[in-house]
Amino acid sequence: KTDLVTLTLTVTDLYGRYVSGLNKNAFQITDNGEPQEITFFSDSDAPVSVGILFDVSGSMSGDKINKARKALSRFILTSHPSDEYFLIAFNSRAQLLLDRTRDGEAVLQKLTLVQPKSNTALYDAVYLGIERVTRGAHQKRALLIISDGQDNASRYNFGEVRRLMKEADVVTYSVGIMSRGDTMSGAGMQGQSFLDEISSVTGGKSFYPDTDVEMDEIFERIALELRHQYSIGYTPKDFAPDGKWRRVKVKVKPPRGLPRLTVRSREGYYATPNTNYR
Repeated sequence: KTDLVTLTLTVTDLYGRYVSGLNKNAFQITDNGEPQEITFFSDSDAPVSVGILFDVSGSMSGDKINKARKALSRFILTSHPSDEYFLIAFNSRAQLLLDRTRDGEAVLQKLTLVQPKSNTALYDAVYLGIERVTRGAHQKRALLIISDGQDNASRYNFGEVRRLMKEADVVTYSVGIMSRGDTMSGAGMQGQSFLDEISSVTGGKSFYPDTDVEMDEIFERIALELRHQYSIGYTPKDFAPDGKWRRVKVKVKPPRGLPRLTVRSREGYYATPNTNYR
């Protein structure tokens, strides 16, 4: 058992471009306000265990699902060749359609057979996604949620899912497939705030493309981001497995001559033995 806490960091410049080539001295970490020494550092283009959560409920009918499927092919083309995929489709219930495959083509093929119908068990799908990717072969883990964010059929609730996301070291990206009507409705706004919340708490990001071109670009951008991240780890100086939430802050000092940089990572972890550590 080790108390090593691992973080996945994304560093961008003022224009949103990824910044690679930084060394570990560029980063400063505090854990509950206490400065920490970085004992593990990697900036290699490492493969990822990716859970793809694809909404196949009735609200995704028409051309929504076809556009999303097409954009997903851009993500798979841009991803690391050794990435492994877990495909979960969800409507009234969440179903694992593919478990641990490296065949991106099989993922896309599987989605051509699905007909959108019924309600949306998004929270259950997130739960299943986390459970699967944390058993994945790779140390880096991510979820990609493709949905309008509205949930009306889950057994789990928002609070339970949010806690799980805060606990797991799984960077989450959400692509909200919204029509104009969705964004104006109460349910649509609620769906968007859920996607925003669970993405930001994990150090990921949510996106709401307006056009097909923008959607294609976003999926490619997420794949590139996963390939341009830093992994760092440290052993907290005063760790006690008391189950309490510990807030982690990461700062990045740009090398001389570079403008201000932005760093994204998860916001912290619960101090429970054996669950947050690799």
